Amino acid sequence: MSGQVRVDHELAEYVRQCSLREDDVLRRLREETARLPEQDMQISPEQGQFLYLVARLLDPARVLEIGVFTGYSTLCTARALRAGARLVACDTSAEWTSVARRYWDESGVSDRIDLRMGEATETLDSLSSEFGVETFDLAFVDADKSDYPEYLERTLELLRPGGLVIFDNTLWGGRVVREDAEDEDTRSVRRFNGMIREDARVDISLLPFADGLTLARKRER
Repeated sequence: MSGQVRVDHELAEYVRQCSLREDDVLRRLREETARLPEQDMQISPEQGQFLYLVARLLDPARVLEIGVFTGYSTLCTARALRAGARLVACDTSAEWTSVARRYWDESGVSDRIDLRMGEATETLDSLSSEFGVETFDLAFVDADKSDYPEYLERTLELLRPGGLVIFDNTLWGGRVVREDAEDEDTRSVRRFNGMIREDARVDISLLPFADGLTLARKRER
């Protein structure tokens, strides 16, 4: 059997029943975030579990996250890290990350997370100076879509050969294939998808999972 199964609400619930392992802390964080006007910015619990699994497989010493929101993805990834590993998380909102901090504290992972407040491009420049290039093992990008092309360049500079970066929302609610969708974010996601498709520096796969996840592994020289 080939092709892509259409995941409706009933099948999505079945997937959760069969595979989701969301504990009480994650559930309460997700439910609190769901009451915010910006709730659509939250990743799905299935994505969080996927990030946890990827981090467990890669066993990274240093992780980068661009776009924290209320910290669900950060919490999932931080829980997967071994002792001594660190996650550098970038965001601009003190309001949203204050929610994140409460749940990180409750889960006992705050000491693994280095939260950097400010514009992500400036933070990424400072990380290159602070840690050096090619010193991160894993990255997750879920921030302003208009900056995805720029985040690709900055992240690849920081990522070691063989490291992995994951970009969220690369199907952008299906608008990437709608001819009438010409807003800035949609055009940026399309441009990013075209750029990374032709980028010889990485091996890629765009997964039709949630709102689209693009995995890019930086090739060894």
